[in-house]
Amino acid sequence: MLKYGKIVAFIVFVFLFAMCNQKSKNEADNETILKGSIDITVDETVKPIVEDMVAVFEGTYYDDKISLKPKSEAELINDLLNQKAKVAVTTRDLTKEEKARFEKSKINPRVTLFAKDAIAFVTNKGNNDTLIALKTVIDFMQGKDSGIKGLVFDNPNSSTVRYMKELAKVKDIPSKNVFSFKTNDEVIKFVSENDGMIGVVGVNWLYQPSPNMLDIIKKINVMSVKGLNGDKYYDPTQNDLGEMKYPLARDLFIINCQGYTGLGMGFASFISGDIGQRIVLKSGLLPIRTPGRKLKIRSQIINDKE
Repeated sequence: MLKYGKIVAFIVFVFLFAMCNQKSKNEADNETILKGSIDITVDETVKPIVEDMVAVFEGTYYDDKISLKPKSEAELINDLLNQKAKVAVTTRDLTKEEKARFEKSKINPRVTLFAKDAIAFVTNKGNNDTLIALKTVIDFMQGKDSGIKGLVFDNPNSSTVRYMKELAKVKDIPSKNVFSFKTNDEVIKFVSENDGMIGVVGVNWLYQPSPNMLDIIKKINVMSVKGLNGDKYYDPTQNDLGEMKYPLARDLFIINCQGYTGLGMGFASFISGDIGQRIVLKSGLLPIRTPGRKLKIRSQIINDKE
């Protein structure tokens, strides 16, 4: 009887395995780099730029449908590792440990760098001081007396929190005078209503605010930051990012774990190509490759009025 049960269990396993393979095969057959549908998980701190990319991509190639799933960085990476997500936009590359887990599952993630982003410090418009030293923020993160009234983050599991913890070399954010919400919009709104608070947000939300945030953005200042070396203050602008002067810059990646030539590869090629890089440039972030400009040289001036 026990032997019969093992045979039945083996048959069921083979059947389910075949069904899963058939499902993956059907997905690959019904999807190309420009056709099909896919869910893309995106780091919430860079959601606006990815929304723009998707809008143009879908408007250019009409046989595709991309659904964005904004999540915190911790959730996003867990979904990738557990194969709940196949394509994701992140603010960091995979670690050696994460790549090793993919190798064990015989998955080779395709990682594409497509833009340079930044973390910005924002303060209430009523605060006349718009300069801040990065060491002051690090001291606060380390629990030292720094003079900062409070830091405001979007989410305890977000990429901005992880970035600042790594910078300050601490395992946890301070339990005192630290506030967290769910989105960057909530951080900006809180700072606009509370004097002395410093918000930590992805700069993409400041350059591309949603319509309901336009008036709120006017009530905050983006602070200039002095790095750990040097005495000058810099802003999260394309120029200071391009000259590698702003001390809180970070790279943006798209990670594709589909395992076949599908819509994830097509979208990655699009955002790292000429059109995608122009969208990055227009958004206020820094493209990895500066889009080329075509100049038409004429031998004589043509009078259009004639």
